[in-house]
Amino acid sequence: MLLTLLIALASPQEADRPPLTSGRPIPPEQACYDVLHYDLDVRVDSEKESIAGTVGIRLKLLAAAKVLLFDLDDELDVEKVRAEGGLGLAFQHKHGEVRVEFERELRAGTTTTVYVEYGGQPREAPRPPWDGGFVWSQTRSGAPWIATANQMQGADLWWPCKDQPDDEADSVDIHVTVAKPLVCASNGKLASVDEGKTTRTFHWHVSTPINTYGIALNIAPYETITRDYTSVAGDTFPVTYWVLPENLEKGKVLFEDILRQMRAFEELFGPYPFRGDKYGVAETPHLGMEHQSIIAYGNEYKMDRWGEDRGYDELHLHEFAHEWWANLVTCANWNDFWIHESFASYAQALYAERVGGQKAYFTEMREQKFFANQAAIAPREKRSTAEMYFGDRPGSPGGDIYSKGAWVLHTLRWLMGDETFFPALRRMAYPDPALEKTLDGSACRFATTEEIRAIAEELGGMDLGWFFEVYLRQPKLPELVAKEKGGTLLLEWTSPTGAPFPMPVEVELGGEFVRVPCPDGKGRLELGKHGDFRIDPRARVLRKEHDAH
Repeated sequence: MLLTLLIALASPQEADRPPLTSGRPIPPEQACYDVLHYDLDVRVDSEKESIAGTVGIRLKLLAAAKVLLFDLDDELDVEKVRAEGGLGLAFQHKHGEVRVEFERELRAGTTTTVYVEYGGQPREAPRPPWDGGFVWSQTRSGAPWIATANQMQGADLWWPCKDQPDDEADSVDIHVTVAKPLVCASNGKLASVDEGKTTRTFHWHVSTPINTYGIALNIAPYETITRDYTSVAGDTFPVTYWVLPENLEKGKVLFEDILRQMRAFEELFGPYPFRGDKYGVAETPHLGMEHQSIIAYGNEYKMDRWGEDRGYDELHLHEFAHEWWANLVTCANWNDFWIHESFASYAQALYAERVGGQKAYFTEMREQKFFANQAAIAPREKRSTAEMYFGDRPGSPGGDIYSKGAWVLHTLRWLMGDETFFPALRRMAYPDPALEKTLDGSACRFATTEEIRAIAEELGGMDLGWFFEVYLRQPKLPELVAKEKGGTLLLEWTSPTGAPFPMPVEVELGGEFVRVPCPDGKGRLELGKHGDFRIDPRARVLRKEHDAH
């Protein structure tokens, strides 16, 4: 999700409702099972702003259990819960939980399907995409324009599921019934469209693992712009933009930008991960979101940000980067959320460099130079989305998981050097090069900060514990002290952890850029006849003087 506005504002929760956040401490009644498949069948009524449907949850018991818990917002009503064969099950729905009880204990290893019939008026998003739910809007022609956006609060805002980041279904079927002539664009590949007298039902099949918050509905009288694209892996797959009819010509311009961004990111990170389904973009009545294979786009075709022309759509660029850094590589828990947002934010600078050279790259990094530094961006303890996003909460890094994290990667690039950093970046996306050829979802994985560190260490041939500890595990920045003595420049790092900080420093001397090693945190450079020098002139390193708002 793009940090266009600082997301330090949380909408207040009603006192009698549970916090609307994703990734709470997992109760034993959820830890006991693994979700294999979701089958969503939902009817969307734009006039009543309501939904009704059934979700089949195919799961495998990891431990014996008689009671299972699913998540579903209290705004919606559960009508019935049944097991395979139609047997009704006892249930309670309160405090955002659907507690289902079987007649007898299910043994570990058992595979079964639980069907939850539900409906009602789902929570309307107060401030999408940051404060989420359903978005009920209209096009300029007055036609319904509907979208879902629920990363922060979780998919359980509109369908019953297991709202935990580390349990992705292996595949999903999505059936959505809407009034004619509306179109529903969703995740995966379109399997069929069943035409009724006044309605049509779209069946989308997701063939790969997918995070629950990434499952999305986009409904409008869309037209499509589509083209077959040949990946760097040699596969051909469709790229499609679902565009409002009134924006068709603007959509054609954006579409060419989408294809250019596709080629750039494939060359940087490896093949687009979901080639077995599609790459899709849907025009939405909210700003944007990284829903897997159906990116939400609502940037109104602005090829700029904050008034400065970029020549490319940065909103789409950021959300598109999440296809690798969120959807292919997913944080095992929200405390490692920086893997999603920092990599996507840094991807903006890498793309700027590709189209505009080093000047554009350093300009982008300067524009991302705003940090609160009030909390670690990768705390070791598990956290919820709210605890990671909202900067007004104690212990929350807030927007730092975007901008500070991007600077961490920028600094890592300087430390490792381009010839090592870029191969490492690709291995962080695809640890095994053989995975780049796969289409079955086997390349999708849960990642942790320690895994990212291990890949960097292996390819860089260096210990990086000191680097990750300072920049990710605690908030304070290192400080560089420089002194000139007898024609020698003396450099010394002070680390907030107290450990040596062997970060090399760039010095501009006589019009040349010199890399000064700092083993054990200290370095020296003979100035010779040059009286003028500049330390870190291109801002290569994240350090205390960059601690700015």
